[in-house]
Amino acid sequence: MDERFMRERPVLPLLTSMALPMVISMLVNSLYNIVDSFFVAKISEDAMTALSLVYPIQNLIGAVAIGFGVGMNAVIAYHLGAKEDQKANIAATHGLLLSAAHGLLLTAVCIVGTPAFLRMFTSSEQVIALGTRYSTVAFSFSLVIALGLAFEKIFQAVGRMKLTMVSLLCGCVTNILLDPVLIFGLGPFPELGITGAALATGIGQTVSLLIYIAVYLLQPVRVRLGRRYLVRSGRMDRKLYAIGIPAILNLALPSLLISALNVILAGYSQIYVVVLGVYYKLQTFLYLPANGIIQGMRPLVSYNYGAGEHRRVRQIYSAALCMNASIMALGTVICLLVPDQLIGLFTTNPETVAAGGTALRIICAGFLFSAVSVTSSGALEGLGKGAPSLVISLFRYLLLIVPAAAALSRFMGPSGVWWAFPVAELFTAGAAFLIYRRSAAAPQ
Repeated sequence: MDERFMRERPVLPLLTSMALPMVISMLVNSLYNIVDSFFVAKISEDAMTALSLVYPIQNLIGAVAIGFGVGMNAVIAYHLGAKEDQKANIAATHGLLLSAAHGLLLTAVCIVGTPAFLRMFTSSEQVIALGTRYSTVAFSFSLVIALGLAFEKIFQAVGRMKLTMVSLLCGCVTNILLDPVLIFGLGPFPELGITGAALATGIGQTVSLLIYIAVYLLQPVRVRLGRRYLVRSGRMDRKLYAIGIPAILNLALPSLLISALNVILAGYSQIYVVVLGVYYKLQTFLYLPANGIIQGMRPLVSYNYGAGEHRRVRQIYSAALCMNASIMALGTVICLLVPDQLIGLFTTNPETVAAGGTALRIICAGFLFSAVSVTSSGALEGLGKGAPSLVISLFRYLLLIVPAAAALSRFMGPSGVWWAFPVAELFTAGAAFLIYRRSAAAPQ
């Protein structure tokens, strides 16, 4: 496949064609996360609490796999733009093997560490037991997740966005179909409860990986994997990690944020822990589509940067920013209009619904500002500048929101935690714009 279209087509149609398949994929991915939670909530509120507490570790596994994949994607696309195919092949082969190693390590560490992690946030043995059952099965698929996302980023680096859309859709649909079957034991299948939800997710992820492998073998792309590309190249590995580690930290920071906020909220009531967990399920409907636009933008930025097309890079950034701002504006309107109904999808407890509705009305005030931070961070990753991207995420997820939540909650109770979100987004947006302008102008 000829990737020159990434340098030659008009920017807006090009970005739309690259981003739209990923936006669709991310929306469906949001749907199956919501469906997962919807069916788990039917088991019990304890099961939903367990899922909320396990979520940060799940997010960490995804962060490592996706973040390192971002490094692969940026390095491969950069070398393709610079017409250095051999280096692109070395980056892809080394990246795939390193991803496999990450997956195996995460499987062991997360399964062993989950029970102790859960005890940090709850004393309920029922919640701990449910969380441990779910996580043991879900985390057993960490290798599958790591390999699937590595292949995804390889295909995205050469512009095969429709393929990644099809693969993700097939995995998501598989999960959605299997959820009620395995959770409630429909037909000949046994009733597995929360374990069934984890198994359905793992099987869906396996389907996506098998599709990538089949397409790679049957329809070769310009980037090749092979033993001959396993040359010793510390410089290449350092480039992969130089972008991948900040991207991993960018994606892992929400896990730290959720854990920190859970500590604050648990001091008031378990209801607020559930509300925070539900919010992070709902916000995926916004931030995963925005991430789809970033995924479409990132290889375009890398490829054109490698080709020396700096003016085109600026145009791509501006177009992506406008798209993400539109998504965030729509999300703000929906959260203001029907917050109670959104929370009501996951619980019938009137007190939880009321608390969640209040939380959504406050938090959504920061959505529009976050478009600047999300787009700037993704563009910097495409430029191969992981450290400035990480600085933006540190502002957004740690340095501003946690102190603000701790301080405001002293005066406003749980509402202070919710107000910390828009406050942090506002100040981070200003910092992100300045960081991007300065970093994008500096030589690599």
